[in-house]
Amino acid sequence: MTDTDTRMRRLVAEHGTQLTRFVQRLTLGQQQTAEDLVQETMVRAWRSLDSVPVEDDGGRRWLYTVARRLVIDEVRRRQARPVEVAPVDAERCATGDDTSRSAIANHSLREAVGRLSAAHREVLHQVYFLDRTVEDVATRLGVPIGTVRSRVHYALRSLRAAVTDG
Repeated sequence: MTDTDTRMRRLVAEHGTQLTRFVQRLTLGQQQTAEDLVQETMVRAWRSLDSVPVEDDGGRRWLYTVARRLVIDEVRRRQARPVEVAPVDAERCATGDDTSRSAIANHSLREAVGRLSAAHREVLHQVYFLDRTVEDVATRLGVPIGTVRSRVHYALRSLRAAVTDG
């Protein structure tokens, strides 16, 4: 092990934990950011090991100064370039009015489904939730195809009326 390795290991062992706590307080508890900044501090110490004072107190001050400056740089960087977010399609966003309408429509729909006869609920379930054909549903239920189509039609009409008329 070289003298450089020994010195870096000593710096990390003696100051790493306290430096991480210090940086974590400066970053308002952001663990990942604090760890990244401490790592960058140690990389800079390794690159400039000749300029890091040998005495314990001097080495600690050097590390804390570099870490504090890195935190300041990080804050400035984030202020200069805010976090990017995905573009929002304004037409697809619900307004307060749309949200309340949706909630009322959902409530009305649940009530309307509850008012359907068991036969109507069954054909809707088979056709729309289980993705079965009208012919398959007719065979499974033992009723004519026209009956299944009629039940689907009247069930949907009832639900549509409940949602749109409120």
